[in-house]
Amino acid sequence: MSGKQELEITISNDGEVSINVHGAKGSSCLDLTKEIEESIGVVTEREKKSSFYESNDAEHVRITSED
Repeated sequence: MSGKQELEITISNDGEVSINVHGAKGSSCLDLTKEIEESIGVVTEREKKSSFYESNDAEHVRITSED
């Protein structure tokens, strides 16, 4: 992996967390978000962007906490 990698994290008013990964390709985006996903809650939706299917970019993950 080369270049800048960024996580864009958005928390909605109802507590839903969205994570967008930029600058990573393939499954490396999963590695970048794994610890955050595990510490916040349950992944309820995962959208893999086209760059996921390249050799190593971005993924959109939505997480909700279990209350």
